[in-house]
Amino acid sequence: MSLKDCKIIDLPKIEDPRGNLTFVEGGRHIPFDIQRVYYLYDVPGGSHRGGHAHKGLHQLLIAMSGSFDILL
Repeated sequence: MSLKDCKIIDLPKIEDPRGNLTFVEGGRHIPFDIQRVYYLYDVPGGSHRGGHAHKGLHQLLIAMSGSFDILL
């Protein structure tokens, strides 16, 4: 896998006055099997995470709240 294989995946959004809903299904919305899920939270602004490489891995990153920058 190379950087040219990276892409943005649009996830479904069900809009409702009570709040919107998005769901993710492996094999349907994500083109690979989900094997592990990580949640990062309460990360102070300006912090750096990661700093290492996974050469044989597919990843999906979602900002649940706020935003973040990704360096590839």
